[in-house]
Amino acid sequence: MGDKANAHPGAAGRAATADHPASVRNVVLVGHSGSGKTTLVEALALTAGAVNRAGRVEDGTSVSDYDDIEHRRQRSVQLSLVPVEWGGYKINILDTPGYADFVGELRAGLRAADAALFVISAAEGAEGAEGIGGATRMVWEECAAVGMPRAIVITHLETARSDFAAMTRSCAEAFGADDPDAVLPLYLPLYGEQGPDGHAPVTGLIGLLSQRIFDYASGERKESEPGPDQLPVIQEARNQLIEGIIAESEDESLMDRYLDGADIDYETLVQDLERAVARGVFHPVLAAAPAVEGARQGIGTVELLDLITGGFPTPLEHPAPAVTTPEGKPRPALTCDPDGPLAAEVVKTASDPYVGRISLVRVFSGTLRPDETVHVSGHGLADRGHEGRALHEVDERVGALSSPFGKQQRTLGRCIAGDLACVAKLSRAETGDTLSAKDDPLLMEPWDMPDPLLPLAIQAHSKADEDKLSQGLSRLVAEDPTMRLEQNQSTHQVVLWCLGEAHADVALERLRNRYGVQVDLVPHKVSLRETFANRSAGRGRHVKQSGGHGQFAICEIEVEPLPGGSGIEFVDKVVGGAVPRQFIPSVEKGVRAQAARGVAAGYPLIDVRVTLLDGKAHSVDSSDAAFQTAGALALREAAGDTTIHLLEPVAEVQVLVADEHVGPVMSDLSGRRGRVVGTEQAPGGRTVVRAEVPEIEIGRYAVDLRSLSQGTARFSRNYARHEPMPPQLSQRIREQARGSA
Repeated sequence: MGDKANAHPGAAGRAATADHPASVRNVVLVGHSGSGKTTLVEALALTAGAVNRAGRVEDGTSVSDYDDIEHRRQRSVQLSLVPVEWGGYKINILDTPGYADFVGELRAGLRAADAALFVISAAEGAEGAEGIGGATRMVWEECAAVGMPRAIVITHLETARSDFAAMTRSCAEAFGADDPDAVLPLYLPLYGEQGPDGHAPVTGLIGLLSQRIFDYASGERKESEPGPDQLPVIQEARNQLIEGIIAESEDESLMDRYLDGADIDYETLVQDLERAVARGVFHPVLAAAPAVEGARQGIGTVELLDLITGGFPTPLEHPAPAVTTPEGKPRPALTCDPDGPLAAEVVKTASDPYVGRISLVRVFSGTLRPDETVHVSGHGLADRGHEGRALHEVDERVGALSSPFGKQQRTLGRCIAGDLACVAKLSRAETGDTLSAKDDPLLMEPWDMPDPLLPLAIQAHSKADEDKLSQGLSRLVAEDPTMRLEQNQSTHQVVLWCLGEAHADVALERLRNRYGVQVDLVPHKVSLRETFANRSAGRGRHVKQSGGHGQFAICEIEVEPLPGGSGIEFVDKVVGGAVPRQFIPSVEKGVRAQAARGVAAGYPLIDVRVTLLDGKAHSVDSSDAAFQTAGALALREAAGDTTIHLLEPVAEVQVLVADEHVGPVMSDLSGRRGRVVGTEQAPGGRTVVRAEVPEIEIGRYAVDLRSLSQGTARFSRNYARHEPMPPQLSQRIREQARGSA
């Protein structure tokens, strides 16, 4: 692994195929924005022969153009798949966005992959482990929790002042907290002559296990023996690597032999290294740098491809997600068997302007074939504005299967267990849905999706846009389960909940460019309420006589506040028939209608008891409508004689934050009128801060918290109750309501 001088790349222009799960490797690239993931993917594809020049497939499109990839400020915002062949293996490379707003795409990539390659820029290590993005460290911990094999590749070694040794130490600190000796380099960079600026370019790699030099300076990868001046550096790093490999070996006698001075042969070390990597207990560090001028292979790409094929596990070694029937009954665990029951999962959904919806599918069991009918089972994301669960329990015919590359879709005859493919025309399947045999339907356990917590209130720009808005939004949330669509009945707003500002920008851009819908942003409203501060009484008199049949209704009520959550109570205490029995429901109807309209600032009235005490009626002129009007007038008069509290929704907020950021987070919550109700220690040097915060103060908290914590914190929010607003804020909102009336 890694020191193979000659591998067998695939051919440019040919779709990579797999005949058995053992010949497939699924690897996801993880790293923050700007770490060089997409550039590395293009270099790997060029080295593997999948493209004919850097980043270009045969038709001239870019590798990163896959599936209508959008770039904002040169930043990928969607998951992309690049399949290549290397040494007889098919490698599905999943390139994920590095920006935190698109963590849903990252989670989808982790679901589809069997191993993770963390791409770290050499520029990140200048400040030690803290220089490595907090979000990257959190993903590492997620992978560790499920035992996913991981390796590290350090990029941007060509930049001035890059230091591979310092970067390796930073990786060991950040990722090897429990066992720093499990994060060690397999290669050292080989430097050329210093230039006028004092910077020496990377021209190749030094293999520590093989003790060989791999020099790319001539444009071709050449292998040679190290010079005498290089041996001391190699030997020190090699001994440390061997000790790290042996410490994770399943052969307990190996350490004894090593300590006794026995020379462990190269083949044994490589085999133990590969097994340790596949088990997720050893994490090799590799180096990558751009190809020298005129060279086809980027520095480190051959070594990286060899690591993926030799050290990363096959789909046979990666457990499949748990499955049940659509009704929730347990089913036996799946195995990665092409002849087993069909169980595949939609990990990404996108729209193509020419062929319609395209679904990226990972097959975990069985074999998926074009033109067959499959059962589509969904978990039901109606709470996020997605199609309901019932609509997901449908049979659909599979369209063409293809292998994506650039803007091309190359046809496949099948997709076996362990492999990935694009499926056309699954019109009802959404991201996260399960595809199974129609006579044996299955439902896979869902993966964890972040909750979108940044609200975006929108309205159609014109009547033409209004006609297309509903369909455009439905398609948008079908593609991206990290978006939530809300039709707020209290504020009468259409709210698109996103993960952050960049996520919101991309959503609006897709609506405009892909679905032809122009929308305007409007201020997001929270659901305010009103209530009585004290007991009060009111008299409603509705008497009109204009000739002929008149209107006559008088009612007297008493209103008293109730505890939060009580709603509106109506009590009848009329005696002696002052208000005829048939009109008492009319009074209640009028009171409730006025309560819904509000009595002070136009917000619904809640948590009061309205008692009907007395009234008068006329044998001819009294009517249902007259007593409804009188009931409304009585409530308004009662409101005018007392203080009306404006109530705001308060959320229970839980923030998971690194210990070093607890102080700023708590201070910020206090500045938002929040009450910190408790803290508790969490694993990994983190703290859970629990607080109650008015919802009006946390509209942009998803953005602000990221800035406060350097991207390391996350939070959840749940509605707790409504509470009175501070008088000054309440008065300002009342004045705004009067001004817009």
